[in-house]
Amino acid sequence: QVQLVESGGDLVQPGGSLRLSCAASGFPFSTYTMKWYRQAPGKQREFVATITYNSITGYADSVKGRFTISRDNAKNSVYLQMNSLKPEDTAVYYCKSPALGDYWGQGTQVTVSS
Repeated sequence: QVQLVESGGDLVQPGGSLRLSCAASGFPFSTYTMKWYRQAPGKQREFVATITYNSITGYADSVKGRFTISRDNAKNSVYLQMNSLKPEDTAVYYCKSPALGDYWGQGTQVTVSS
């Protein structure tokens, strides 16, 4: 069955870096656009970054220049490299494919705090 398993979240100081991973299975990953979203406490889930099957990328204005999305189709995985982290980046991060409808993984917690 379809699975998306996010990992790599942690507690990090402002200005630090993290790399999130999302392992996918149960669907033809290499042909699907993948996205990262995040949800901060008390806020709605928001778009962070997207990557097409042929690695064309796009970003929310709030993370442009700091975050980089990438994918490895051989490993059925998508990644989010996050640099220059800010306290406002604190959230649960989720990967998702629009083609999977309303399926979401469990997410991974990122906390940016000194």
